[in-house]
Amino acid sequence: MGAVHPRVLGYLGRALSLELSAVQQYMTQASLVELWGDLDAAQRFRQETVEEMQHAETIVKRMLVLGVAPSASQLRPVSHAGDLIGLLRHNAALEADLVNHYAEAVRFCLLVGDADSEQFFRELWNDEQHHAEELTQWLRSLGASRHPLQDRAIF
Repeated sequence: MGAVHPRVLGYLGRALSLELSAVQQYMTQASLVELWGDLDAAQRFRQETVEEMQHAETIVKRMLVLGVAPSASQLRPVSHAGDLIGLLRHNAALEADLVNHYAEAVRFCLLVGDADSEQFFRELWNDEQHHAEELTQWLRSLGASRHPLQDRAIF
């Protein structure tokens, strides 16, 4: 494999930070909603934790293949809310950040002609878009009338 553009490595590092932030958030929320007595939501959050951990592992493997040490630069603090809808809105904002990050990485890889990295980021982008859609559907099923991204600034 040839030299990898430094910005591609930056996208990988930021992706690892975002994915591990999502792991931390979903794991915490699973425990929180379990304390609230919502075992179904706790199980869903645990499944989300596993999916995001799988993404993080995929990124770590990619970084190792490229010959760089995996490094997550900064984890975000867990977002809190007093109810499930509030938690899901925070999660939708985090998922939107992941979707946007992967979209930007795909565009950059296309620009520099890095087809392997473009495909790698595209697969993660597709997964996160699907995940964001599932969160939006979950919010709608709970009667959340506003689009979840409208509440992005609430922390």
